[in-house]
Amino acid sequence: MNTTFLKRATGALVVLALIVGACQTKKIVSNQADSAHNSQNSLDWSGTYQGTLPCADCPGIRYVLTLKDDHSYQLKTQYLERGDSVFTESGTFTWDENGNQITLADRGEKFQVGENQLFHLDMEGNRITGNLAEYYILKKTTETITGKYWKLIELQGQAIAEGTSRKEPYIRLNAEENRIEANGGCNGMGGTYELSDPNRIKFSQLIGTMMACDNMEVENGLKRVLESADSYHLSASADTLQLFRARMAPLAKFVAVEK
Repeated sequence: MNTTFLKRATGALVVLALIVGACQTKKIVSNQADSAHNSQNSLDWSGTYQGTLPCADCPGIRYVLTLKDDHSYQLKTQYLERGDSVFTESGTFTWDENGNQITLADRGEKFQVGENQLFHLDMEGNRITGNLAEYYILKKTTETITGKYWKLIELQGQAIAEGTSRKEPYIRLNAEENRIEANGGCNGMGGTYELSDPNRIKFSQLIGTMMACDNMEVENGLKRVLESADSYHLSASADTLQLFRARMAPLAKFVAVEK
């Protein structure tokens, strides 16, 4: 009886050991799989992020941070209520060993990379907590007005009829150099633009050719719009763009056209 009992007990212990060992193996494999997935290799992190971060002696600092696949970045900052100056700098960034945080090499600033957002970290790489935590987040811009050919279809509430002008009035924003190219229907125009959060835009240094054409009303109107617009609205379908001044009615309306 004792021998039989010992054999049965030993067999039960062996089975229990095998079960525990299998569970531990599964746990190790699971942990290894989890550690293999991080922000760097699992998220679509490249793109442009915007937000307004707290400032010690101003209402806030607008950040527009673009991360590129080659681990380079471009950062535009603007101190609110300190003029219209926008400071632009470029550099490289590095990932931490876990692939979840990045550091802007030339600035030492750290960000935790999340799904379509960046969390600005303190100098030790920790998340900001407290009442201001939500203001240390940059959101990824999913749709953009840059790089598209925007055909002018409405000016000051009036539709632009086909053939009204010699050429098709349009604007196009070049994201690489923050430059605008445009045509008012007769003369070509160019200049610079600045985008900031939320949906703010400013055109400057606008110059153009000086040809005289019949019916310059559209061209002169478009030039006035570009000189005065301070905000924009992009439709949910991302194919219609409107420019505004303060909270007035739309100054101009455009549609995206393949060119």
